Amino acid sequence: MSRSQKNDNFIDKTFTVLADIVLKILPTSKEEKEAFCYYRDGMSAQSEGEYAEALENYYEALSLEEDPFDRSYILYNIGLIYASNGEHIKALEYYHKSLELNAKLPQALNNIAVIYHYQGIKASQSNKPDICKYMFDKAANYWQQAIYLAPNNYIEAQNWLKTTGREKSGNK
Repeated sequence: MSRSQKNDNFIDKTFTVLADIVLKILPTSKEEKEAFCYYRDGMSAQSEGEYAEALENYYEALSLEEDPFDRSYILYNIGLIYASNGEHIKALEYYHKSLELNAKLPQALNNIAVIYHYQGIKASQSNKPDICKYMFDKAANYWQQAIYLAPNNYIEAQNWLKTTGREKSGNK
């Protein structure tokens, strides 16, 4: 039974029904429709914390999906799973792949910054000031890019940039 048939949540059921209707009326190829079904099932599994199942669905969607924009979101969601599992190097890899296909994905830029910021904190705790500064500077760079694309988002990052003196003069 596909995940879309197992949804118990009213909102999930509503989304699934609407997505199925849209899929039927849109002039898309069989592969594109199949890719979307896998993507949708991946999102559902991910929201329920079923990360292994979500990854299986995302990888299958990735093998079918040809549109670079859609592929960027699949790659981004794969990155989310790896980040939530503490696999930061893999997460960074998938966030960067998503940005190669869609440079206007501020959430990927933000998540890259969060990982570098975390690494900066760990370096600070390990008394490695050079690595700490390097990681914080990388985080600042990615947050500045995310804020440029979405100026009303990432308020905590904007405050961090201000309080650490890393804010670009154009963002003030």
